[in-house]
Amino acid sequence: MKILYSFLRIFYPKASGFNPYFVLATVFFSQKILGFNRFVPWPVHHTSRVLYKKRIKIGNRSFPGWSNGCYIQGRNGIIIGDNLRMGPNVGIISANHNVNNYDQWDKSEPILIGNNVWIGMGAVVLPGVKIGDNVVIAANSVVNKDLPANSIAAGVPCKVLRDKGPYQGFDYSTLK
Repeated sequence: MKILYSFLRIFYPKASGFNPYFVLATVFFSQKILGFNRFVPWPVHHTSRVLYKKRIKIGNRSFPGWSNGCYIQGRNGIIIGDNLRMGPNVGIISANHNVNNYDQWDKSEPILIGNNVWIGMGAVVLPGVKIGDNVVIAANSVVNKDLPANSIAAGVPCKVLRDKGPYQGFDYSTLK
């Protein structure tokens, strides 16, 4: 197992906290052999798309695009903490086209996503949004404003529904 993990770290230098057998079974062949998202340094599903990967910073056990059908666009930057979980068809879009000139992109602050965040299926996170630690975002929500830590949010536009207790899972920030 240790040899397999070391081998996969060559191809996925930014990925820690993953199960190497699961990576081999699900994404390695399509990503590294067939070439879907080949140069993204973390596991990405072959039906997901990652743009401007150099402007995306990820923490441990955070693999944006691991689920199928995700669209991750990091033009203005995306900073993701440890232990991000995303459902299928999630969109994280850090830049919009200018409404007066569709060939230009508007500048905005990077998207900041804290530790232990779960983004449900079909949700969309828009430019400049800050999501605190320990947040759950319901399926099909559109996050256009900041969300505070320790909350559960849903809707279009996304609003905090209630507070959430502390995260009780493994602390992935302790991984090397």
